[in-house]
This record gives sequence, C-alpha cells and structure tokens, in this order.
Amino acid sequence: MSTAPQLSVVMPIYNEQEALPLTVERLRPILDGLGVDYEVVGVDDGSTDATPVLMQKIRQDWPEFRIIRFSRNSGHQAALKAGLHRAFGDYVVSIDADLQDPPEKIPEMLALAREQNLDIVYGVRGDRGTDTFFKRRTAGAYYWLMRRLVGKRMPSQAGDYRLLSRAAVDALKALPEHQPVYRLLVPWLGFPSGEVVYVREERVAGATHYPLAKMMRLALDSITNFSAAPLRLATYLGLVSFVVCIGLAIHATVSYALGSTVPGWSSLFIGMLFLGGVQLICVGLLGEYVGRIYSAVKARPAYFIGYDSAEDEQRGPGR
Repeated sequence: MSTAPQLSVVMPIYNEQEALPLTVERLRPILDGLGVDYEVVGVDDGSTDATPVLMQKIRQDWPEFRIIRFSRNSGHQAALKAGLHRAFGDYVVSIDADLQDPPEKIPEMLALAREQNLDIVYGVRGDRGTDTFFKRRTAGAYYWLMRRLVGKRMPSQAGDYRLLSRAAVDALKALPEHQPVYRLLVPWLGFPSGEVVYVREERVAGATHYPLAKMMRLALDSITNFSAAPLRLATYLGLVSFVVCIGLAIHATVSYALGSTVPGWSSLFIGMLFLGGVQLICVGLLGEYVGRIYSAVKARPAYFIGYDSAEDEQRGPGR
C-alpha cells in the first residue's frame, strides 16, 4: 500500500464461512460511503472450514479487503493483536465477523472521534436482549469485577467493538503484554474517550465461538494479567485459616484442662478439609502467576503469520 489509509477495520475471523458473506455485504457499502481511504484487515485465526477460500474470493472483488492468515489457531485476542499491530490506518476499528456488533455505527464512531478529538470511541451495548439470561448475568458479573480492577475508566458493557486513533494503537503496540486483554488495556491507557451506544444483535449465522469455557478463560486472564488481587486473596485466606487454627488450639487446650475432651473424628476431619482446601486454593493462585511468568520468560510469539496479502502488494508482481 503506497499511502496509509485513513481508516482500518480489523476483523478477527475463525470458521465464519456462513457469516462472512453476509458481513461483507453489509459492511462494504458503509465503508464505501464514508468517502475516505480504508482497508479491511481480515485476520484468519487458523480456520478449518471454507473460510480461507472464501476470503480469497472476497479479496478478488474487493481490493480493500486485506488477508492475514495464521499458521494455526491462536485465539481471538491474538488475532485482534495481529490486526492492530499490522493495520495501517490513522484510525482503527475492531469488529467481529458475526454482525452482533452493527457496522452501521462505524461512521458515527469516526465522526465522534474527529469532532471531539478523541483517541478512543467505545461501542457500548445498550441492550443485550438477544443474549440468553445466563449470558447476560455472567457478562454483567464480568464487567462489574473488571470495573473494580480498572476503575470507572472502563465503560460497562463495552467489548472489543471500538475505534482507536493511531496514537492509541502505537501505545498498545509499545506495551510488553504477552497475553493482552484489550478490554482492560485500552481503558487503562487513559486517553480521551467517548461512547457510541448500540443494540446488540443476534449472531447472523453459525455457532458462537465463545462458549462458557472460553468466557471463564477470558475472565481468568483478565484478572491475573491485570491485578495481583488473587495473590492478596491467598494471603487473606492464609491469615483466616491461621486465626481459625489458633482458636481451635485454644478450645482444645481448655477442653483438655477441664477434662471434657471427647474422642471424635468430625472436628479433625473438618479441620483437615478446611486447611487442605485453603492450601490448594493458594497453590492454584500462585500457579497461575508462575505459569504466566514462565510463558513470559520463554517469550514465544502469541501467533505466527503465514500470509499477509499486503506483503504481496509491496513485493509486486514477479518478485
């Protein structure tokens, strides 16, 4: 690309052969109507269906559609990281390929950023009525907890649908995060920000790629990557167990002195369960942090890019 576009749209994609054509059909007219140079960075996170072939066909008809392909599946946040790091635009919008976040809000985001000189514009979900009751409750608990860690800078119900200025993207690229969770990192920057409210829609096609297990993994990564609070929790649990043990020891001593001790296994059994449970919790929390230190020390890349169509353009034909 000879000149940097004014807008980049980063789209992590994984096994979206059903949803992707519908997304492109809805997204392209919106971007063409903006009157600015743009690119759409589709990051294929190691899809195993017909998505890679479909992306090549889309690119043939849509020159602004750029393809980045991972050599293996690395996860949504890794795909988002690759797209942000390789996007060329002065402004970068991240959006998923399932149309739950309406692309019609992109012009509003861009206009708000320009008018108010903002570095960040969050897409905030004003209505999650299309989500299940369980999804709404777990998402609410997640955002409540994250706001306790990051502070009120993090908007409630703001996911990965957002606009970033080039300054914000460069700041994120400079952070030495091995496993970034952008829902926390972006508010942590503290750059001037605004919000665009929208109604969250149903998935246009296919099945969700964020089941309960991945949601729990995201929550655990968010907490351990951004706060040492679990380690302090382990310390508090240790102090509580120590106080309980002191109380039990005093009770046993007094009972022995009064001659009212009665042999029994219940108290011993309960005490062993309590102490064993506390110790396992503490060891597990320590293990989570040690595991992240181990991963950081190894310094393995979070992803491997097997193909980037922009590099083919830079090399030119016959090279």
